[in-house]
Amino acid sequence: MSSVTVIGTQWGDEGKGKIVDWLSERADIIVRFQGGHNAGHTLVIDGEIHKLSLLPSGILRENKLAVIASGVVIDPQALLQEIDKLQARGVKVSPDNLVIAENASLILPIHRCIEKLQEQALYGGIGTTLRGIGPAYADRAARRALRVCDLADMAYLRKRLAALVDYHAPLFANKQDKVPSLQEMLETLEEVASRVLSFAQPVWKLFEGRRHAQILFEGAQGVQLDLDHGTFPYVTSSRTVPAEAACSSGVATRRVGFVLGITKAYTTRVGLGPFPSEQNNDTGERLGRLGNEFGTVTNRKRRCGWFDAVLVRQSGIIAGVDGIALTKMDVLDSFEEIDICVGYRIDGEHWTHLPPHPFLQARIEPVFETMPGWLASTRSARSWADLPAQAIKYVRRIEELIHQPVSMLSTSPEREDVIVVRDPFF
Repeated sequence: MSSVTVIGTQWGDEGKGKIVDWLSERADIIVRFQGGHNAGHTLVIDGEIHKLSLLPSGILRENKLAVIASGVVIDPQALLQEIDKLQARGVKVSPDNLVIAENASLILPIHRCIEKLQEQALYGGIGTTLRGIGPAYADRAARRALRVCDLADMAYLRKRLAALVDYHAPLFANKQDKVPSLQEMLETLEEVASRVLSFAQPVWKLFEGRRHAQILFEGAQGVQLDLDHGTFPYVTSSRTVPAEAACSSGVATRRVGFVLGITKAYTTRVGLGPFPSEQNNDTGERLGRLGNEFGTVTNRKRRCGWFDAVLVRQSGIIAGVDGIALTKMDVLDSFEEIDICVGYRIDGEHWTHLPPHPFLQARIEPVFETMPGWLASTRSARSWADLPAQAIKYVRRIEELIHQPVSMLSTSPEREDVIVVRDPFF
């Protein structure tokens, strides 16, 4: 298989970064295809921790090409800061190994101000990262956005930026918060323009010239945060499903290839929104403590609960998942009993999917199936023979419930601690 697309099957934070990093050894090109610097991937390589937000995880591999596609919204200052941090640690980041889509949209300082105002206005807050992602996507959809290519013509950029500032001006009338002026934003963009443009290319043309390359498409967040298919309105502002990899990169949809759904062995969520299997109790606190469940980007504490097979099966159908990579099994090592959510009840009626209606979601009662724990270490296991028998039974039961095979099993944050059932590239 010439391409693999990695997506999350839950609400993000499933451990995509580690899996993408492992798979990137087999790829020629690693592509980040949506989201912004609201996403965070933590990689542990030989005991050293690397945290990425915008840059594709494959940037840490030598002789690989990393691409930021047009579906990503880019804060140029955040991007350059991330590049500088990696370079300071001896990681090569140059136009030779990083390409940015010239038609990708920019996040501007004003977008952060807009998001701060809108966050509380939207349903009492939806839990955004306040990095300007949503307003940047909104401006792109409304054709107001500035793009990477616009940095090459400051006169044109000034005109576009002035129109954008004028459009948003009524939001800040009578507000005490300081909003960056047109001139301040222009000066900021002028400072970063040449450096950002040094990475810019027509990405679709790059792929056209590399038809036989092994491509790894890297998504952010998860299917249940997709703008259409997620738990709306508590979702991200981009499309998190595999089809976006093709749209964002300018390639045929058939190049999406094998779809690998990264799936945590329990469930977490950041921010507000429905969470049927949540454990708002000592069990949830224990899962969070053992799993170190704090956001890579925001350091916000994640809500924790048992594995939700209904949710993951639904995500797998929507995304066309071919196999899953199950992560963080070791977090469950010390539990005497482990629950799996196998269904929902709403007003006494059995449901086999998560309905889109918030008024129904609020009335969900999870149906749990209890399995005995294994009370033994799975950490750093690299073969099925290293796993306790009950841990294997847990994996098999998940496969039965979600109707998807486990292709990979991650047993620690370390790069090489992986059990491979089927290599998605072969």
